[in-house]
Amino acid sequence: MIRGIVTFGFVGLLRPAPGTWGSLAAVLLALALHEAGGTALLPLALAVVVALGFWAVPQAIAGSPDKDPGEIVIDEVAGQWLALCFTLLPLWWHGVSALAAWPGIVAPFVLFRLFDVWKPWLVGRADRRGDAAGVMLDDLWAGLFAGVVSVVLAGGYHAVLQPAMGL
Repeated sequence: MIRGIVTFGFVGLLRPAPGTWGSLAAVLLALALHEAGGTALLPLALAVVVALGFWAVPQAIAGSPDKDPGEIVIDEVAGQWLALCFTLLPLWWHGVSALAAWPGIVAPFVLFRLFDVWKPWLVGRADRRGDAAGVMLDDLWAGLFAGVVSVVLAGGYHAVLQPAMGL
């Protein structure tokens, strides 16, 4: 059961790049939830995944020399859902399909993967902890940064570029 949780239904066993597969699975589930009218449930799903991750990851890595195995992707799911909350919740609030506003899905995905791999500032600090909490925290920081940057990019587009292009 622990392995199924930390690999997010065994998605983490896909190769290559299990973190990207985990992020993609998270995006597809969030998109399906959004299109089904359940976007308001995304923060609840995020809270459940975060709680499960903080509970299951320590058990999954106990006694292992690798403190952040690639197959553990529940942290990517949590970080990706956090990033997506910044764009999907406003889209839902305004009754806009995420498919019609596809940059609201693509930008958080790409930015989350960038911050997760690059590990700037607090993302890297959390990763260097070398413990189970660090496994989860680095992706939550990456998700927060990706969400904020997504909003800034969307604001710049809608406030500056769109009017300048006469759209």
